[in-house]
Amino acid sequence: MPDDSISRRSFVNEAAATSLAFTIVPSNVLGRRHVPPSDKLNVACIGVGGMGASDVRGMGAIENIYALCDVDWRNAQESFTNFPRAKKYKDYREMLDKEARNIDAVTVTTPDHSHAMATMLALKAGKHVYTQKPLTRTIWEARTVAQEAARRPKQATQMGNQGHANEGTRQIREWVEAGAIGTVRSVELWTNRPIWPQGLLRPTEMHHVPSTLEWDLWLGPAAPRPYHPAYAPFAWRGWWDFGSGALGDMACHIMDAAFWTLQLRYPTRVTAETSQQFAETAPKASRITYEFPAAGSRPPVTVVWRDGNLVPPRPGDWNADRVWPFDSSGQLWIGDSGTLVAGTYGENPRLSDDKKHAELIANPPAQKYPRTKGVYAEWAEAIRGGTQPGSNFSGHAGPLTEMVLLGNLALKLGRVDLNPATGAFGTAVPDEFIRPQYREGWKL
Repeated sequence: MPDDSISRRSFVNEAAATSLAFTIVPSNVLGRRHVPPSDKLNVACIGVGGMGASDVRGMGAIENIYALCDVDWRNAQESFTNFPRAKKYKDYREMLDKEARNIDAVTVTTPDHSHAMATMLALKAGKHVYTQKPLTRTIWEARTVAQEAARRPKQATQMGNQGHANEGTRQIREWVEAGAIGTVRSVELWTNRPIWPQGLLRPTEMHHVPSTLEWDLWLGPAAPRPYHPAYAPFAWRGWWDFGSGALGDMACHIMDAAFWTLQLRYPTRVTAETSQQFAETAPKASRITYEFPAAGSRPPVTVVWRDGNLVPPRPGDWNADRVWPFDSSGQLWIGDSGTLVAGTYGENPRLSDDKKHAELIANPPAQKYPRTKGVYAEWAEAIRGGTQPGSNFSGHAGPLTEMVLLGNLALKLGRVDLNPATGAFGTAVPDEFIRPQYREGWKL
């Protein structure tokens, strides 16, 4: 399948955010750390261009890339060149059918509309699965995939929100739980996405399908429509039939620390304010407010998401003489005794107040949450150890994706009310907004 990025510039930061250095080592260069091929996992990769190429490199640095699948072999060329011995496919259904006995694990890095389908097929084939964020395009798919994964505890699953495996996110939780900024009552999140066209009408011009692209396979379960470069390979994220907009692209990264640290689940209400709305695409900019009820000893929390270069005010305890490094994206935690800021993936967290931050670094709280060697190594270690990574489908990634997608539902409806205990909607929601209608020949 095609890559899960809009261009090389949009995935380079995600690759850099992992703690794993990607080095392709020739098979004849054996060192003391060499792992015999027989001890490596056989990994099949679905979607191997763009961000997919990054996932291929990440797994190829530590395991054996057995098969590569992409509907556009021109976009896949980098991965084909780096792993020339890997078997090549265009249809992941054919690959899983023919190679199931030879594959241990599968990565899925396709456009969002194919995530659920490819992920479920791999799970039902008995494979360990790594799927890029968001886990799925719709709420029903997120619940379905999470439920299927829960029935298969011996299969290690991991979503590609790599910040969850890194140091910064763990530091944030340890600092907040240690009371570094007091009781947290609100979190502000923002991104410069979209950096692709959205907030527009469906194009009407006719285009020839590129000779290297299997357009029908690219569409997968989505309703048929003529090929247009407004969809593939660059800008599919903004189209509701294929992607989930700026929120789907970035919130599984930027919301992750708050979701995990504050143990968020269903909100009572999600309200959206947006630029001009279009039926088939996400808006150019939005502000979405999630209201969460109190839970246990935690008071009610408000989480505010902004995209389209909308940003919150800088915290009052930030030194005005210090450079503000979070213009494009970031997170701001507001407690009753201070604020905390961090980057997209939870990287470089710090207290806004210089003196308090220096004291925290000098006397940090004890490490409560184990550190990993990065998102790919964490998944591989879980496969071998019979455990689950942190962002596994049933325990974390599915519920996080569902929370994110509630924001998209609010974009379409203006406001969504829920029963926070059950997730039942108190707002009338059209079924097509929650559960996709797959075209004939495709079934989840």
